[in-house]
This record gives sequence, structure tokens and C-alpha cells, in this order.
Amino acid sequence: MMSDMALDTTSPARGHAKRRFPGGEPVWELAYLYTAQGQWSEEAYLALPSNLLVEFTNGHVEVLPMPTTTHQLIVLALYRLLHEYVTGRGLGWVLVAPLPVGLRPRVYREPDFIVCAAERPERRAGEYPDGADLVMVVISPGREDRRRDEVVKRAEYAAAGIAEYWIVDPGRAITVLRLAGNDYVEHGRFGLEAQATSALLPGFIVAVAEVFALAP
Repeated sequence: MMSDMALDTTSPARGHAKRRFPGGEPVWELAYLYTAQGQWSEEAYLALPSNLLVEFTNGHVEVLPMPTTTHQLIVLALYRLLHEYVTGRGLGWVLVAPLPVGLRPRVYREPDFIVCAAERPERRAGEYPDGADLVMVVISPGREDRRRDEVVKRAEYAAAGIAEYWIVDPGRAITVLRLAGNDYVEHGRFGLEAQATSALLPGFIVAVAEVFALAP
């Protein structure tokens, strides 16, 4: 339908269909200061003046959903448990988003948590981590967000050699994946009555219901 689209012949987007914005036109001059999708470089992505969660894949940038109260409460609960376990045993470092994590050339993701093992100090040698040993993500409710975390990033993290991937689905379950060869296999899917465990961190236990109960 063309009810909310128009062919603009006066703006910098001359000759292209453009959405009408009820609140007023965007500042197109500023938009055109940035590179077109598909043509971003790593340097331009890392230089973005923003505290938004922004990921970078093969020349494209993607702005992630704004975290909600539920998301942040779960993140804080998991961080306390993970930080106490990892640092208390001198196993490495726990880092949290926003923080670009390099997976391979021209691909950066921003998981909610990463664990870098103490025996892999090279992961922390630069301004941004070069991979990780364990990543966790608290997924957002949108269909595309779920597909990104459960399908796209699962493949990317496996290809990057990340040993363990936790997918935290608020109010439902925590799925723990461990790397076997070039792909992940399910270490366990832990529902509300279960305690999630790690293959990489023996003895690390998360009472699923207790973590989710902290969120409204």
C-alpha cells in the first residue's frame, strides 16, 4: 500500500520511496553522513558515538532492542552468580554488554555476558575481546530477536569456537549448549523446576526459578 509511503523528489533520498513520519522528517543530512548498509568497515563500526547495543556483520550494522527491567534483573542475578564462581576460583574474567566481541573478521556480536578463561589472556589483549570461552544471552521476546539468538548466533558462536553458549528464555527455560566439533549439542534444557549446570564450569549451578522470580 502507498498510504504511508511517498516518492520524495526533494530530499537527499531523491527518487526513492520513503516512509512518512508522523512526528516529522528525520534529519536526512545526518543520516547520509553514515555509510550505507553493506559497506561499513570494522573501524567505522567501532567508532560509532553511541551507547546503544549495536552489532556488526559483514558490512551491516544492527541496533538491538533496548533492554527491559525484566531483562536487566535477570542479567544482574546471573552476573552475581557467574562473577562469584569465576573470579572466586581465579578462572578468568566475566564481562558484560555493551561490549563488542570479535568472532571473526567483519563480525562483532554483543552477548549479555562473556567469560574469558585465565589461560587465554590473548582474548583480552585489545580494546575489545577476541572471542570468548563462554557466552550467555537473555533473549528478547520478538520473533526476529529469538531467531537471531537461537539460530543465527548459535551458528556464529560455534564457528568462532566458543565452548559454551547459554540461551536464557525469561520465564521459560535456560538452554545450555556445548561445542562438539564444529557445532553445538545440547548439554541440557532446564525448566523452571530445574537447576541449570555448565559443561565448561563444573559445579556452577543456576536455580532457574529463583533467577526468573527476581523479574516482575
